Amino acid sequence: MTPKEPYLIRAFHQWILDNDCTPYLVVDTYQPNVSVPTQFIQPDGQITLNIAPEATGNLCLGDSAIEFNARFGGQPHHLFIPCYAVLAIFAKETGDGTGFAIMPADERAEALSEVSEPTGPKLQSVKDTVEEKPKEKEKEKKKASHLSVVK
Repeated sequence: MTPKEPYLIRAFHQWILDNDCTPYLVVDTYQPNVSVPTQFIQPDGQITLNIAPEATGNLCLGDSAIEFNARFGGQPHHLFIPCYAVLAIFAKETGDGTGFAIMPADERAEALSEVSEPTGPKLQSVKDTVEEKPKEKEKEKKKASHLSVVK
């Protein structure tokens, strides 16, 4: 049988949103293939993520993984969370939700074979792009400086 966790995550996500609450995920970052901003991981190896539509971009609650774009400290990140790494989904406002057991290693190995690599776009900082343009303008100015005004 296919794992039940992806179905339950999608169902609880929809139920939480239908009740005007904010869905949060608790993720075990020690699991393989988890890609989240490391500076926000708690000392116990967990991270709690807001997965409301207002907080995410391109949210995909797939059959083997959850992917989305989000900002942390103003910086864009692409997150990739295999479903076996999700410990819980709950409503921030009420605490209602459900938890999941940590998947045994043999089941995780089978699930790993079904997990694809992140498909989202590679994010580039706007800051990097903006910094390149002034440098190009400086080069153009240097080229034009060989002319002098004669009176």
